[in-house]
Amino acid sequence: MKITEALFAGSSTRISEKPKQKFPEFAFIGRSNVGKSSLINMLCRNKKLAMTSSKPGKTRLVNHFLINRQWYLVDLPGYGYAKMSATGKQKLEQVIRNYINLSEEMVMLFVLIDSRHDIGQVDMDFLIELGQSRIPFAIIFTKGDKSGPVALAAQIEKMKNQILELWEELPPTFISSSETGAGREEILDYIESVLETLDKN
Repeated sequence: MKITEALFAGSSTRISEKPKQKFPEFAFIGRSNVGKSSLINMLCRNKKLAMTSSKPGKTRLVNHFLINRQWYLVDLPGYGYAKMSATGKQKLEQVIRNYINLSEEMVMLFVLIDSRHDIGQVDMDFLIELGQSRIPFAIIFTKGDKSGPVALAAQIEKMKNQILELWEELPPTFISSSETGAGREEILDYIESVLETLDKN
């Protein structure tokens, strides 16, 4: 898939505030500072599309970007951000759950996990919740350029085994790097294949 146009379509905290024009939605979420905004900018080849920050917790709203006037890329707030008040955390969780559980147009949720570390309890709890709610999701292991190829392969295998302790089969998985562009074609081709499946139904 080639992205020829990526337009900011609006921010929201509730489903009722989403863009009125309906298209399939592919949402991206992960722990704060996992590299979500950088990945979105890399996918769209636009460094200014999603707001990036070295400080975690920058995204507080659900941001819709209209891609090729065919589908939305949805940037969700990060979860598991420790340096936030209990009230602030609760508000963010409400924003996230309101979208994930109620958006009828969301066809796939990409969960971003840092490829350098084991899957933490916060991530695992989130994945379990998705499974229980029957939310379709795929996993993107980010920052794939930060480890050597042998160490990266071993770490990815370890994390896949962590997931298989809870699931009978793996969800779709991808390895990405915002620095090198690795994973871009695979992720966009997967989105294209999902869109083609939707067109047939």
